[in-house]
Amino acid sequence: MEGLLLARALLDVRAILPARGLGWVFPDETTAALLLDGTTNLVLSYRPPQPGLYLSRERLAGDPKNAFQRTLANRARGDLVSAEQLKLDRVALLTFSGERGFVDVAPIRLVFELTGRNANVLLLEAGDGFEGRIVAAAREITNARNRFRSVRTGGVYTPPPPYEKLDPRTITPDEARSLADTPIGKWREHIDGLGLTLSAELARRARVPVSTPPGDAWPRAFEALRSLVDDPTPREGDLSEGMREAVRADKADVLRKALREPLAKRRTLLLNQLGDVERALGAYETAQGERTQADLLMAYSHLVEPGAVSASLPDFNGEGEASVPLDPALSAVQNAEKLYARARRREEVFERLALREPALRAELTELDASLARLDTAGLGELELMRADLVEAKGDKPAVGARYTSPSGFEVLVGRNNKENDLLTHKVARSTDFWFHVQGYPGSHVIVRTIGKDLAVPDILMAAALAAHYSKASGSGNVAVDYTRKKNVWKPRGAPAGSVHYTQQKTVWVDPALP
Repeated sequence: MEGLLLARALLDVRAILPARGLGWVFPDETTAALLLDGTTNLVLSYRPPQPGLYLSRERLAGDPKNAFQRTLANRARGDLVSAEQLKLDRVALLTFSGERGFVDVAPIRLVFELTGRNANVLLLEAGDGFEGRIVAAAREITNARNRFRSVRTGGVYTPPPPYEKLDPRTITPDEARSLADTPIGKWREHIDGLGLTLSAELARRARVPVSTPPGDAWPRAFEALRSLVDDPTPREGDLSEGMREAVRADKADVLRKALREPLAKRRTLLLNQLGDVERALGAYETAQGERTQADLLMAYSHLVEPGAVSASLPDFNGEGEASVPLDPALSAVQNAEKLYARARRREEVFERLALREPALRAELTELDASLARLDTAGLGELELMRADLVEAKGDKPAVGARYTSPSGFEVLVGRNNKENDLLTHKVARSTDFWFHVQGYPGSHVIVRTIGKDLAVPDILMAAALAAHYSKASGSGNVAVDYTRKKNVWKPRGAPAGSVHYTQQKTVWVDPALP
């Protein structure tokens, strides 16, 4: 998004300020939309290489997809009070007032760098200007990645390096005359806010005849530049709509990739299950031979020598003899019963799988059609396919009760000893937080923070859950211990749900559900 286009977008935003923020939604991993008081969304699409900022009345939805989006939703609160731009550079600064409540939210600044493949969104502590301590960043950049400029949480943010160019909003005729010998296509090297697209639009609006001497073309270019400042949208097509279409196309590509993986995995599973049907059919044919051998043993048991490892018995079709392998430790009748049992198991497996075969083949056909549609489906159809996939996954039982903390972290609660054991030792990561009521049997509560620290509201909420799901649920002011999961271990030979832990802290809460 070029500098003049960003300036126009921010001008539209400033026209409605101050605006009450009603909350953030996140359609995907690189798009954030703030619902402003009314029906307008301020959309920040920070997916490289085509980031964009614009106002939209499109209905948007979605929970945070990553830790940065959770932080953004919880920290950028209150009124949007200002929207600034660094000169005509592709850097925007949004300031939020914060809000007061049970837990106050401090004012904060949001910096949006719309710099192509280096697009980034950062939260800065309250202050003035474009510098300050970084609270969170969508993309952290270390010195190993960029030796000139790093972006890290806790570090000091500095905007892109300064440069000297003419401002098209204040350019004078004399300054424009100084560019008389510069081709219009290269004016962007000297004038701020112009990129390739607007540079081409400037040349189109200037309409300089081919016969015009180079030194005489600047007056037309100057007038075209003034019109571009007033309305930077290219007249051949709506660039803002084109930007939205580009964003939608990027979303569709991300969604297409996200859908292809689970669909391909499901297809592989179906092929394996159909392979099981084919193998079961072969086993069924083997079972018929085992039944024939068992029938021979029952019919001619008197001809079988005790302790024999095989027996040649007259075939039922009257064409010679059939060889039947035997377990020498068993009698002829016991060998027959063993063969009957083995044949019956093979037949049961085949019958069970054969009943599923039509449904498996029908699902495979439907799945192949879905995979074929992925390449041509639009964003709307892809979102419907994702909703169907999520709904299908929802039929599977979840491990533990699930909640969301005030800061947006996932909270898991074990509902029995087996789930306690699974959540603590299989699901939780070492840096997640683990809660348990002190001195009473109860649930293990895991807060999945991905290495982040917990705010006080998160701690109180998780502790209240641990107290509620415990034998102390009927009491008040219950002591609850919490620590990182890496400090929790299971003693050797201990039953499921039994643990030891260390380096804990304790809070006192009343049992409660959120």
